[in-house]
Amino acid sequence: MITIDGPAGVGKSTVAKCLAARLGYVYLDTGALYRAIAWKVQHEQLDPNNLAHIQALLARTDLRLMLSGDVLSIWVDGQALNQEVIRTPGISQLASCIAAIQSVRDWLLPIQRKVVGEVGIIAEGRDMGTRVFPSADVKFFLDAELEVRAIRRQRELGQQGKDIDLKTVRNDIAVRDDRDRTRMVDPLCPAPEAIMVDTSRQSVKEVVGHMMQIIADRL
Repeated sequence: MITIDGPAGVGKSTVAKCLAARLGYVYLDTGALYRAIAWKVQHEQLDPNNLAHIQALLARTDLRLMLSGDVLSIWVDGQALNQEVIRTPGISQLASCIAAIQSVRDWLLPIQRKVVGEVGIIAEGRDMGTRVFPSADVKFFLDAELEVRAIRRQRELGQQGKDIDLKTVRNDIAVRDDRDRTRMVDPLCPAPEAIMVDTSRQSVKEVVGHMMQIIADRL
């Protein structure tokens, strides 16, 4: 079990996928689970601040992680969710609000832990090393300068056909950073034993190489 935590735009997903491919592990994007809940909240036009409505939604939701080979897919109420559907800026912000709700985090915890078994796991998110998998073998915390993260996220959105100006992207990330780091429930922070990696001025290849060396030394 290897965990990778960090804020938006530091390259967690890209790095986690590369590490999983090189190690033959399964990649677990836990942030997508919160996005899946956010997608259903948006689909049903619910108020994310109405806790009673959110709890009622969870009670009637069937969310599963389906493993096929080394690929995990998210199914909600029998429907496989397309990544493009849950990776819009609106869903990102809504997911950040949803993630601050204790009942949501508690509801998702056993779903995340259920995938742990005989296969190796690379889990990325915001509280993987602190809450979800506290006994992970190796824990990383990735970070990068806000401006660098904003440029990366704008480029990613552009590749998806979404034309959003850099100022808006930067502001969205800053707002989400503040919400994630200051929330009362499982705030974004590195585990005491997490290895810090600054990706601001490193290529994906350099970051992955550095992390692979650490993993080799630890496992």
